Amino acid sequence: MAEHTSSSITIEAAPADVMAVIADFARYPEWTGEVKEAAVLATDAQGRAEQVRLVLDAGAIKDDHVLSYTWTGDHEVSWTLVKSQMLRSLDGTYALTPLAGGERTEVTYKLAVDVKIPLLGMIKRKAEKVIIDRALAGLKKRVESIPQG
Repeated sequence: MAEHTSSSITIEAAPADVMAVIADFARYPEWTGEVKEAAVLATDAQGRAEQVRLVLDAGAIKDDHVLSYTWTGDHEVSWTLVKSQMLRSLDGTYALTPLAGGERTEVTYKLAVDVKIPLLGMIKRKAEKVIIDRALAGLKKRVESIPQG
């Protein structure tokens, strides 16, 4: 991944519970805010999403794009842009690190976005930071609201 923005958050749940929420694309509109529609277009042999279509409405940025996902074990998923109306590239990763005996998880989100319209690098990084912070806060709230057990 080229120049990217990264941030981490600790979630009070096991990595498997966090990854279950990340992998449940159909429910993204319930907790992400910006995702209005999500549809899995293709799955791998384990039934995990390989290609997902997302319709976004983030105020100034509205887009309909397809992402390709790569799952690395049970603790990492990365994605790259297949097609988009507004974006030239979009590369991201969620990396999960178990903490405190596996009952807490540090989630690190890395993101690099390039839009088709020219933007200063500083503005792009700020937009990435906002996207990451909102996504991590939404993920934490969603995971911690689900009864664990």
